[in-house]
Amino acid sequence: MTVTDAVPPALVELAEKCGVATSYEDARGSRHDIPARTLRSVLAAMGVPVNDDDESETAVRSALEEIRLRPWRRVLPPTIVTRQGAGAVCTVHVPRGTSVGLSVHLENSSDPLDVVLPEAAEESRSVDGATVDRFELELPDSLPLGWHRLVAHVTDASEGYGPSPGEPRVLEATLVVSPGSIPVPADLGRRRGVGLAAQIYQVRSETSWGVGDLSDLADLADWAGRDLGADFVLVNPMHAGEPLPPVEPSPYLPTSRRFASPLYLRPELIPEYASLQPEDMQVVDDLASGERQRNTDDTIDRDSSWGAKLEALRIVFAAALTEDRARAFDDFADEQEPGLFRFATWCALASERGPDWSRWPAALKDPDSDDVARFARDHAQEVRFHQWLQWQVAQQRAGAQRAALSAGMRLGILHDLAVGVHPTGADAWALHRSLARGVTVGAPPDVYNQLGQDWSQPPLRPDALAEEGYRPFRDIVRAALRDSGGIRIDHILGLFRLWWIPSGLPPTEGTYVNYDHEAMIGVLALEASRAGAVVVGEDLGTVAPGVREELFERGVLGTSVMWFEQEDGQPVPPETYRRLCMASVTTHDLPPTAGYVDLVHVDVREELGQLTGDVEQERVDAGTEIKSYTEAVKRRDLLEGDSPEDLVVALHGYLAAAPSLLYAVSVADLAGDRRPVNMPGTSEEYPNWRVPLSDGRGDVVTLGALRGSALARRVCGAALVSGGGVGGVK
Repeated sequence: MTVTDAVPPALVELAEKCGVATSYEDARGSRHDIPARTLRSVLAAMGVPVNDDDESETAVRSALEEIRLRPWRRVLPPTIVTRQGAGAVCTVHVPRGTSVGLSVHLENSSDPLDVVLPEAAEESRSVDGATVDRFELELPDSLPLGWHRLVAHVTDASEGYGPSPGEPRVLEATLVVSPGSIPVPADLGRRRGVGLAAQIYQVRSETSWGVGDLSDLADLADWAGRDLGADFVLVNPMHAGEPLPPVEPSPYLPTSRRFASPLYLRPELIPEYASLQPEDMQVVDDLASGERQRNTDDTIDRDSSWGAKLEALRIVFAAALTEDRARAFDDFADEQEPGLFRFATWCALASERGPDWSRWPAALKDPDSDDVARFARDHAQEVRFHQWLQWQVAQQRAGAQRAALSAGMRLGILHDLAVGVHPTGADAWALHRSLARGVTVGAPPDVYNQLGQDWSQPPLRPDALAEEGYRPFRDIVRAALRDSGGIRIDHILGLFRLWWIPSGLPPTEGTYVNYDHEAMIGVLALEASRAGAVVVGEDLGTVAPGVREELFERGVLGTSVMWFEQEDGQPVPPETYRRLCMASVTTHDLPPTAGYVDLVHVDVREELGQLTGDVEQERVDAGTEIKSYTEAVKRRDLLEGDSPEDLVVALHGYLAAAPSLLYAVSVADLAGDRRPVNMPGTSEEYPNWRVPLSDGRGDVVTLGALRGSALARRVCGAALVSGGGVGGVK
């Protein structure tokens, strides 16, 4: 590998040993070498500090030797992930003169399976003054699916190794056995699923509290299933935000990915609301009435909605639970431990001291400290309140899924899993030992984001994930799969590698850090198979060789957005799209189709100063693109008129010819919306995630109006009829 002269060879070797890329190819195939300062900063964030001074070469070589010796200093690796039926080879390191007894403890069995080391070692090495032998242990290929443990009983006959000479000590490794591939659920192999993609906070009804909620989601799913013949509703991430206003508007920058946002609750649907005293019920009703007046506002005000809901929810929380309900709450809290109590404690702390835990007193920054435990005891009722909120969200989410399935949907609700979390939020506090510091996650420059992107999120450390048996990732996936028909994983390429950006540097000066994708996808496959769920991965952008093939092999659906499916400047025929994918005309990072064909994306990017090239040329190129797609639908006799709505319908009919197992139709396209909900690469320059659902004139559209929309029926009819769905709109 050729690198710039500024990068010492030892630093290159150390970076590669740690999975840090020293160069990469961009979307155009051009190679870029990573500067030394980026490599040093990223390595430091991974717990491998290397100084940038005259002694740097010595420090790098010392760190390199530590990395080489790390596996030799432990008997078992922290985690082993294998596929069912494939067996696995586990490396075991045994100090000479010790005896090791090994057994596999299965997840659902009390009878361990004994396994035996081979007689001969593969290699020996002197480590810290002792001779260590390396053995290659073959695990049985008959192990069932599940979360198991490989246990080693180590006995040392010499001084200084065990607790005392001759006394055994017990060591464990997490052993994950995953399916080779995620089964295709819900009969999708015979007939593909057509559904809606919604930013649910946009979908407001007359009874919403200014923000679309889980009750609105249930109603949307009922209408889509019964009247439109839809099989699913894909929603934005519903991860938890701040416990008090102000609330971060981006659903992709949550405070926690494991827990959900109570902002999406409908307070009146909580059973205890009906038992409130008249004066308390009137307060809740008055709060609801005030927020309902915002349902036609042109900007979504999460802060107002959450402030009102929080007041109402505290009133409902104070109502007594029946014996059965109290038992159900306790059962839920127990099932969600240990994470729920820690999350609720953070919420209580954040309510008192603010959500940025980096500003808290030192003793409160550590979730395991005595001071945090004391705070939780002293504020037990507040902690209980935030646990109760999660119980209510879980119940209303389950209700939305029941409504979807009752309406005839084969999958129901598909939840979205964000890439990461807020750098000073709940997960960053609770998982502080698992996250890298001094770096954020983003993306290198590409055609649509020529300056690159910085998502301001701390990445999980690959080494920490392995040390913790991938439980943080497992818990996040399980939470997303709870009461759903599947999940979409935003930027699933992050299971293979993530673009880490050192603090203080622009996105252009980041680099890729590799993850153990076999382990990450193995955990995902195991949890999805157990849930009977479909998994869709957003595999757009700069994709490393072999990634899509690996995802295909494991049964993870990819993502095909029509505007990105081009070759030599011309649309790729939809018949050639991948079968194992979710196809869509547009996505939340682009304007709705009516806006895209009108070049709204060029106008907004010009206004925001995002274009680095000639603006007029950008406009010409975008116009040429639209013309090529218009001609493509005309050749298929799909364009029935010359209005923008006619073109939107035709494009959905065009895409319906794709063989893709899933086809997602944007709710924004059903309304004829033109405004983008998000402009990547911006924060306050554009009202990201605060734009309500609107029609082509810019007038706000409620769920009731959407139900009566002729355009909605035309778009869904085109998607279903042309695609061989259920025979058209019911």
